[in-house]
Amino acid sequence: MTVLDVHRDEEALTFTIVAEFDAPPARVWQVWADARQLERWWGPPTWPATFDRHEFRPGGRSAYHMTGPDGTKAHGWFAFTLLDEPQRLEFDDGFADQHGEPVTTMEPTHGIVTFEAVGDRTRMTVLSRFTSIDQLQEMAKMGMEEGLRLAIGQIDGVLAEPS
Repeated sequence: MTVLDVHRDEEALTFTIVAEFDAPPARVWQVWADARQLERWWGPPTWPATFDRHEFRPGGRSAYHMTGPDGTKAHGWFAFTLLDEPQRLEFDDGFADQHGEPVTTMEPTHGIVTFEAVGDRTRMTVLSRFTSIDQLQEMAKMGMEEGLRLAIGQIDGVLAEPS
């Protein structure tokens, strides 16, 4: 398992997960930049993702859905706010309707992903920032920690294949 640390900080309204991979930062960056690679790990193994749109650029948007074992679809979106290849990316992340449009029932989170060379490996830190303690606790109840841990655990398989 590539995940090194998981930390939920209710006072700071953050959730952080740290993982390391046997690849340089530029290669790990590609698992975010390329929609086909992102599909192979975003979401836990039993809820694979399909990206219908992936505009990986500042101001760009992504629309995706994850399909559960019973065929249930959960829709989401990203809005990229910063890309500093291959060190850092930032994006807003929220739930969407069946057309990929943001829903207003829950505020989006803000994600900050950093990539740091550690010898010939990469340490990737994913920090999610929440707008309230209620939002953080609701996402925790929905299985965010375990889901993200399982999702990131799939990146090694993606990295093992040619990009």
